[in-house]
Parts: sequence; C-alpha cells; structure tokens
Amino acid sequence: MSDDHQDLGPWEFIGRRGGDTVTLVNGSVIAAVPEAKRAADEARQELRFDFLDDRAVLDVLRRRHMDELDMFKAGLVHGTPLALVGLGAVLYWAGVAQYWETASHRNAYLAIAGVVVATQVFFFVRSGLSHWGDPVRQNLRARAARYRKIAHIARRGGADIPAHYPHFGPYPFAATFRPDVDDREQSENRGADDHGHR
Repeated sequence: MSDDHQDLGPWEFIGRRGGDTVTLVNGSVIAAVPEAKRAADEARQELRFDFLDDRAVLDVLRRRHMDELDMFKAGLVHGTPLALVGLGAVLYWAGVAQYWETASHRNAYLAIAGVVVATQVFFFVRSGLSHWGDPVRQNLRARAARYRKIAHIARRGGADIPAHYPHFGPYPFAATFRPDVDDREQSENRGADDHGHR
C-alpha cells in the first residue's frame, strides 16, 4: 500500500488531489434504490466490474486518486519547464534578439528557440499521452466515472449519499472502457472471487 493510503481508515479514500478524506458509501445503500441497482447491474456487464462490491469499489477509488496524482505530477514535471522555456524565449526575443542588426543572427535565435521549445512540447505531449492514453488507466477511470453516475442516481433516489460523492470530477476525457485490455489493476487481486473476497 502506498504512503498516501497508510493514514486512511479501512473504508476511506481521498476524493480529490489534496482533498478531504471520504468514507465509502456502503453498496447496500446504493442497492436499496432500485434505479441505482439496475444501473449497477447494467454497468457490471458493460464494464466487467461489480459496482456494489465495497472492497472492489474502494480499490478503484484509491487507484483513481493515485492516477490523478500521477497525471498532476507528470503535468508539473513537463509543463513547468515548457512554460518557463517558452516564456523565456518570448521575452528574450521581445527584449533583445529582435533588435540584433543581422537577420542571420535573429533567424539562428528563432531556429534554436524553436527547437528547444519543440523538444519541451514533445516531452510534455509524450508524458500526457502515456498517462491519459494508457488503456489500463482508461479502464480505471471509466469504472470510477460509472460508479460516480450510479452513486448520483442513488442520491437522487433518496439514498443518504453526500453531495458530489465520490468527489471526483466527471472525467470528460480519457475514460473509455477497453474490454480487450488485460486489467493489470485487478491482477493484484488474484485468488479473489468475483466479489473481491478471498
């Protein structure tokens, strides 16, 4: 278990990066709302996941938090240098390079600055694609997104569920379920039955 999970209670997860600790809503609370139970059963077939299994859902939500942290860190690691290099190149051009007397020196500066910025953009995009485009992570996000929808259906149906639970966003991108992908996120649960119990 990661350091982020060591301080959590047995049924707790972190709802957003840097957010408050949230207690998992019991699956029986969601299942008590017929429309939510129907949605969970349909989603189970579609996404190959039991949305009423508390242990499995908790694992997905904790992994989703780590996924969000990883995306943020990757964006910071590559986005910050890109912003600094890009800003520096523009400021140097505006304050110094454009006033150089010879066009060849100005063109050389633009060429070098363009290569450096393009290299930074390449690393930023590659890092983003490795996180956003990873099919295993997409399956994880798809399941977390569907769980959120099911929980909201249950809440509208009268279940005692906090507003915005589970406190992740609606995942408008990179949350496509890919049934052909080997689920590495579930491979650690070998020896467990279909409900995540050993």
